[in-house]
Amino acid sequence: MINTITEGVKVSVETLYQPEYSNPANDHFMFAYKINIENVGNHSVQLMRRHWHIFDSNGTQREVEGEGVVGLQPVIEPGQSHEYVSGCNLKTDMGSMKGEYQMLRLFDDLLFDVAIPEFYLIAPYKFN
Repeated sequence: MINTITEGVKVSVETLYQPEYSNPANDHFMFAYKINIENVGNHSVQLMRRHWHIFDSNGTQREVEGEGVVGLQPVIEPGQSHEYVSGCNLKTDMGSMKGEYQMLRLFDDLLFDVAIPEFYLIAPYKFN
């Protein structure tokens, strides 16, 4: 598990290759990732937006931006967390993702960015 803390918000990431949804013969590799966002600060925060940088090992890069995560803009109270699972398809069997969440501190309406640490998407057979 990879994690980082920014402005009192801890982001942890786990990844999983999904062979049942992948088709290597057609350059389609599917990965799931589970993210836990924990409020280790003193004020309630709301996740407003996400911004992803996605990299394939062939040099292809893309960006994904949007409101919330999986259709939600959760409020996370101090000491609480929000966990979700999403997915990413790549054209290669290795790649990486990183990004940031835009958070709103509800105490004073301050918008700030929280780093999503870079994590790797690697098909397990690459380790053999």
